[in-house]
Amino acid sequence: MIHTYSSTIRRKEMEAVLTCMVDEKIGPGEMNTRLVQTAKELIGFDGAVALRSPAIALEYIFKALNLPKESGVIVSALAPSYQLLTAEKLGYKVLAADVCEETGLVTVESVEKCIKDGGRLLILNETMGILPEIKSFLELGIPIVEDISQSVFATYPTEEQPEKKEGGEQKAAVGKKAGMYGLYAILGMEDRDIVTSGGGTLLIAPNRREWTVLKHIADEAPFTDILPDMNAALALVELKEFSRNEKTRRELFALFSRAVMSGRHKTFVRAAEDGSTIYSFPLVLNSGFKDVKSYAQKKNIEIRQAFENSIIALRQEELASECICANSLLLRCALFPLYPRLGQKDAAQIVKVLSSLP
Repeated sequence: MIHTYSSTIRRKEMEAVLTCMVDEKIGPGEMNTRLVQTAKELIGFDGAVALRSPAIALEYIFKALNLPKESGVIVSALAPSYQLLTAEKLGYKVLAADVCEETGLVTVESVEKCIKDGGRLLILNETMGILPEIKSFLELGIPIVEDISQSVFATYPTEEQPEKKEGGEQKAAVGKKAGMYGLYAILGMEDRDIVTSGGGTLLIAPNRREWTVLKHIADEAPFTDILPDMNAALALVELKEFSRNEKTRRELFALFSRAVMSGRHKTFVRAAEDGSTIYSFPLVLNSGFKDVKSYAQKKNIEIRQAFENSIIALRQEELASECICANSLLLRCALFPLYPRLGQKDAAQIVKVLSSLP
C-alpha cells in the first residue's frame, strides 16, 4: 500500500504562503527565523542562515573560509553547474573529480589527483541521497563542504571509535546526519531539490567555531541575499512533513527497484541503504537514453536526464576525457518520477514501464 502525498500537507503549504501574503510579511522575517530554528532542532547543527540561492551560499562559504583567490576548488563532475560558475566568477580554479559509476559519488582516487593538481577545498556532492565513505575523504586533510541538497536527513553509519582531525573541528562521530562532517553544508531548496521552497538555501555551520565566522558575515548581509518569508514558509512545512514524505518515497523506491531487478538496467548501489535519503529513481541504462525516453513517453511517463544541469553537461567537451564515468552517467542515467504526490495509478504505470523497458 503506497501512502501518497496527502491533501492535508498541500493545504498546509498553501495556508503557510497565504498567511505571509495576508499579513504582508513576504520578505525576510519571522518565518525565516522559524525555518532555521526548526532545521537546527531536526538536524543538530550549531547555526545556519537561510539565503536566496545555493550560489549565494557558496559565495558566503568562500568568504568564511577566507580562501585565497586562484585556489583549487574540487567539485564532482556531476554536481550542479552553479558550483563551477560561482567558483570561477570569484576567481577560483575549479577541478572536476570523476565519480564511481555504481554510486554517482566522487572517488577518493579522483579527489587525490585533484589535490595533486592544486585542490585546496572539496565540495562533496552527495548524489541521489547516497552517502560517501566519509572517513576516507576526511583523511585527505583538506577542508570539506557537504552538499546535502539530495541527502538531507540521511544518517552516516555508526562509528565505534570517532577519529579526531587536526584543528579538532572536522571529525568522524557516531551516527551523524548528512552535513555534519564538513566545515559547512549547503542544503539547496530549489525546484528539483528534495526539500523545496521554490528557491533558496540553508547554509549550515555544524560547529560553533565556523558558525561564529558565518554569523558575522550574515549579520552584514544585504536584505536581498536573505530568504523571503514566503519561501521560508514553504520550506518549513516540507521540513516538518519530511518523515512522512520519505516513508512514501521509500515505498515507491522499493516498488520500482523490484520492477527493474531482473532487467538490463540498474539503479545506483546504496551501501548504507537504511541511512540514505531517497531522491527520485535514477536508472543507469544499458541502452540509449533517447530510445528509453521515447518508449516511456508513449506510455505517458515523462523522464529526464538525471544530470542534465550538471558540471559535466555544461563542460562536456572539456571534461569528457578526464571524467569518463561522469560522462557515461550523463548520457545514460535517466530519472523516473518518484515523489510523494505520485498517485497509485501513476505508480502502477511506472512499474509497468520499468519492467518492460527495451
